Amino acid sequence: MRDHNYQALVQKVTMYLDNELNESAEMELLREIKANPSYLQVLSKEQSFREFIKSKIHRRKPSPALVESIKEKIRISPDSPLFS
Repeated sequence: MRDHNYQALVQKVTMYLDNELNESAEMELLREIKANPSYLQVLSKEQSFREFIKSKIHRRKPSPALVESIKEKIRISPDSPLFS
């Protein structure tokens, strides 16, 4: 598979898995995958990677102090010109 074509396929697969393709683009991609077993491998690899990330990578929760600091910075006072 040529590098440019591979990158385009990976981009389509990513968009498919993110539900960003419209119906016709999704159907076209699924037809391409059905016709080419190496495309199916790309899809399977990406799905496996995403599943690995979901199941094996744990996110740390932000500290309550950080959350409160962010909330303070985004609060808008009633005297703000946005309410005028």
